[in-house]
Amino acid sequence: MDAHILILAAGYSSRMRGGDKLMEEVAGQPQIARIARAALATGLGVTVALPPDRPARGQALAGLGVARVTVPEPAQGMAASLVAGLAAVPAGAGVLLLLADLPEITGADLERMLEEWRAEPQAILRGAAADGTAGHPVCFPPDLREELLALKGDEGARSILVRHRARLRLVPLPDRHATTDLDTPEEWAAWRAATAAATPR
Repeated sequence: MDAHILILAAGYSSRMRGGDKLMEEVAGQPQIARIARAALATGLGVTVALPPDRPARGQALAGLGVARVTVPEPAQGMAASLVAGLAAVPAGAGVLLLLADLPEITGADLERMLEEWRAEPQAILRGAAADGTAGHPVCFPPDLREELLALKGDEGARSILVRHRARLRLVPLPDRHATTDLDTPEEWAAWRAATAAATPR
């Protein structure tokens, strides 16, 4: 199966009060670089959708073998990022859609998703927490490309997941890897404290 990873990294981090959650340090590097490296470790092509006015994100990706796409108007919503990024993905490829702001997603998680997808290439696979709560990433087969390109607004691909729910299957990932999404400085601080407390000394 021909597949490509699309990382959506054009959001404005509006709840960070001037900070940028994609530049938060995770495992000794900016989150955007960490998740790009995890994606590249799969051996697949990786495209990153970026905003036009956050140069630090692009700088954090320097030296990494990712393709970059600038989203002209990211304020139009997640669909604008998805459509701009997908337009740069090779036609005929399935796409693993990955949000850039998931600090617990690992390369092993992405490999697990891809392994399941290779076994069931016509399915829509969605990462889930260990308790079954749906999250990210999401794998879309190539036949859904035109529907993805037609999306508008801030709903993302939710309507497609509903329309094709018979093809949807959840893939449990460890703990809350698929659902940990930190939007405020307080959430980042709490997550760091919890992570430190859980780390063996």
